[in-house]
Amino acid sequence: MIKDVHSKGIEQLFKTPVLQQTAYWSKVKSHFGYDSVAFNFRIKHSILGVDGTPDSSEYAVADLVVFLRRIDSLHYIAYVPYGPEIEPGEEFQGAVLEELSEQLRHFLPKSCIMIRYDLVWESLWSNDSDLFNEERTWLGPPSHRIQEQRFNFNTILGNFRKAYSNNLPSNTILVNLKRDSQTILSDMKPKTRYNIQLSQKRGVYVRSAGLESLSVWYDLYKETALRNNFYLHSEEYFRVAFTERAHNTQSPAEVTLLIAEYDKLPLAAMFLVISGNRAIYLYGASSSLHRNLMAPYALQWKAISLAKEKGCIQYDMFGISPGNNPDHPMYGLYRFKKGFGGTLFHSMGCWDYPLDQKMYLLYTASEIGSQGYHLA
Repeated sequence: MIKDVHSKGIEQLFKTPVLQQTAYWSKVKSHFGYDSVAFNFRIKHSILGVDGTPDSSEYAVADLVVFLRRIDSLHYIAYVPYGPEIEPGEEFQGAVLEELSEQLRHFLPKSCIMIRYDLVWESLWSNDSDLFNEERTWLGPPSHRIQEQRFNFNTILGNFRKAYSNNLPSNTILVNLKRDSQTILSDMKPKTRYNIQLSQKRGVYVRSAGLESLSVWYDLYKETALRNNFYLHSEEYFRVAFTERAHNTQSPAEVTLLIAEYDKLPLAAMFLVISGNRAIYLYGASSSLHRNLMAPYALQWKAISLAKEKGCIQYDMFGISPGNNPDHPMYGLYRFKKGFGGTLFHSMGCWDYPLDQKMYLLYTASEIGSQGYHLA
């Protein structure tokens, strides 16, 4: 099913809407101690979960980038953020990833204890009627044991383990930007449309900002992180994310810092990142001041409008709770982002392929209790 796995330069990674599989993302992470290796491979057309007749070749060409992180003086873990992008049919997924893993292990350090795939593939349980409540809200996937049984069903070794938690968000909302602006607005919840209009009427102005405004962003970001208890990146991290472009590669990114202000007072800000034909609401922050001005709504509408102007066909809201569950820590994001319309998308999340069983068990035991999403 998988053939011709071989390494290549990061700059040769294919153009893709999956930001974390770009040369841009690899270059950003290289500033913070992450080594990365890109790979090409070929995969049989007949096992891909796509409709239509494939081209005349038997195999499709795909690629992925693997990040290597040292966890002690000797050992590494290999991490594949939102990859591989190419998605096999449901019945082949475990077997394909097993075959790919066994071929990749020969390129990894001998002391690498596992490959962790943060799979962007649609969850095998996202359309399971037994996992919806009476209000048609998805309740999330079943237990890890049940997930592992299904994913390992067609594998030879039965080696895959569902990770304790996900590094990147596994639930998002995707807004279709191929429609005209009025249609996008009409698909939003009435309250969201009202809040967009209200913020504009009350004088909230959204501007594109340069590097000189990074400290403005960071002040809002620190306030938001403390308020919501999420992982706090350094200001230097955002400086690199903002200035790196990877223009000399096949998979660059375009980064825009947007700041919503009232009477020159910053109230909300975000990083809008465009990769391929997709725009991503990657990082966001807001002030506790003047909440009645609804600045985050004006900010999002500006981002959506700007993404359309730049030719994007999809806007990724990036990170929500699985459904309408008030007890979930990301429920507030779900409620806010769902108001903008769009389609819920649930991915598979993190799956581990242990290469050293003893060290893998020790490492995963140490992960329990770690702080949530940190966009590794």
